[in-house]
Amino acid sequence: MDPNKVDKASSGDGDMASVMGFSGFGKKARTFDLDAIFEQTRRTAIERSHHVLEERQKEEQMEEEGESSKTVKPSVQTQREKATAATSRKQESESSSDSDSDSDSDSELIGPPLPPQYTAQGDDDVRQTGPPHSDEDDDDEEEAKDDDDDNPVKKIPDTHEITLQHGTRTVSALGLDPSGARLVTGGYDYDVRFWDFAGMDQALQAFRSLQPCECHQIKTLQYSITGDVILVVSGNAQAKVLDRDGFNVMECVKGDQYIVDMAQTKGHTAMLNSGCWHPKIKEEFMTCSNDGTVRTWDLSSEKKHKSVFKPRSFQGKKVIPTCCTYSRDGKLIAAGCQDGTIQIWDRNLSVHTKFHCRQAHIPGSDTSCLSFSYDGMTLASRGGDDTLKTWDIRNFRKPVNVATGLTNYFTMTDCCFSPDDKLLVTGTSVKKDEGNGKLVFFDRASFQRVYEIEVTNASVVRCLWHPKLNQIMVGTGNGLAKVYYDPVKSHRGAKLCVVKSQRKEKQAETLTQDYIITPHALPMFREARQRSTRKQLEKDRLDPKKSHKPEPPVSGPGRGGRVAAHGGTLSSFIVKNIALDKTDDSNPREAILRHAKEASDNPYWVAPAYTHTQPEPVFAEESEEDEEADKEPDWKKRKI
Repeated sequence: MDPNKVDKASSGDGDMASVMGFSGFGKKARTFDLDAIFEQTRRTAIERSHHVLEERQKEEQMEEEGESSKTVKPSVQTQREKATAATSRKQESESSSDSDSDSDSDSELIGPPLPPQYTAQGDDDVRQTGPPHSDEDDDDEEEAKDDDDDNPVKKIPDTHEITLQHGTRTVSALGLDPSGARLVTGGYDYDVRFWDFAGMDQALQAFRSLQPCECHQIKTLQYSITGDVILVVSGNAQAKVLDRDGFNVMECVKGDQYIVDMAQTKGHTAMLNSGCWHPKIKEEFMTCSNDGTVRTWDLSSEKKHKSVFKPRSFQGKKVIPTCCTYSRDGKLIAAGCQDGTIQIWDRNLSVHTKFHCRQAHIPGSDTSCLSFSYDGMTLASRGGDDTLKTWDIRNFRKPVNVATGLTNYFTMTDCCFSPDDKLLVTGTSVKKDEGNGKLVFFDRASFQRVYEIEVTNASVVRCLWHPKLNQIMVGTGNGLAKVYYDPVKSHRGAKLCVVKSQRKEKQAETLTQDYIITPHALPMFREARQRSTRKQLEKDRLDPKKSHKPEPPVSGPGRGGRVAAHGGTLSSFIVKNIALDKTDDSNPREAILRHAKEASDNPYWVAPAYTHTQPEPVFAEESEEDEEADKEPDWKKRKI
């Protein structure tokens, strides 16, 4: 240090004490001799560099002698020494440059030297730390990484699984929203269950269960591209749309089954088979039915379909579509039919097919699934003839690859592509107690069976590989929904609920003694307390029925639609006399003969017409016995 500067500082402190009343601002900053520090660091670095060189020479000698095939790793102390030596060399180079540039300045450095991690990182040789390694090790590591990237089997997330108990019957429908937060399952038991991965714990219980289509089996469940509504396709003729919580949003209209031309009806007239949402338009979805049509619908208009596609056989007859799907860009509509054909239309042209393969699968077998690859060039079809085929839509006459021996007993057995488009997945069916259902993986390019997972002792019906979660959902024939995941390769989904501990069930408190509760002691059966008469009258006055004044009897011809008792109209006369009793109790013979004398003396109507042809009547004279007999009572005559 310069003694002149020290004297100036001490004199300055004295002036400060005399003027301001205190001698300084605390402890003085510690000063360092930078030249001595740099010299010591340089010597230490040289020594350690010699030590590192010696270690390297020993390693080279061991490799030449063949004592070891692997590079000997130096100790941790050697690593530390190398790091320190590199840091010291860097500091030395920086100090020399700083001393050259700042030699003319009067300022001095105060404080400890900068740590190694804050020094400038310019030289690659100086930044190199750790044990020495050869280029061969780097090549081996890169080759191993390339093998992992090229091998799609290692990307299958099958290390862990969880089981969701849907019921006891077949899980025939699976749906997962685009974010992967909620799973919805449907089955042959008519139930639709909602599962929330973020809200579940290890008990794995559904938060909602309902029957949206009453007693119809659920065929398809799918979330829209926005994830706010769910398409429900069941065994009836009307598809439904539910919101995320299961409440009804829309129900498609049913068509008129007495109309022959299905294009003229407003909706389906027979059982539905499948359905799906448009991949780009959030309000549009599609359904296919046993009435031989594929219909598109708009969420805003439920009274009529949007467009109709009618599959036809080679002879032009009606064919039943068993499955349908959109292409990835939404421009094509594909349907698999019962006659073994796969027919593809342009979405905007519903008359003629754009692609048509007439012998895709065996006629009479139900094609259970169609799935487009993510690149949109390949179509996979899962047939009821126990096959899985891939097609290039640019050359749609022959399949690209065919896999056989995949048993299929269900009309909704799935097939899907992996998120990287390198694998194709499907499930196999088994009969009861005859083996395990499998999830089979095929390489898309070579179509070799590269992997398989034994799921359970029942058929594997539905499978879904979510691209964001990298998890595989499987629906089985015994009522289970399984989720396969990998803690490292998968994200969220099932990983959220397996880490939560199961909630303890709250034990209901038992009553120590039995209580006898009489029915009329309950509030709902208890009679209301009688209020005062004045309050009751005030309440009755507010009641419009009780406070209504009876109408007085109508006088005059009537008013307000009411007929008076003595009106002058015809209707009032009829009403007044309709129920009068006008029975005549007189002797009918006397009533008839009452006009006999007048008719004989003054004939007017009938007698003048027969005056010339009517014979004169001759009556026998009555004897006295006959007169007496007529006078006798009737009971005497009957007795005689």
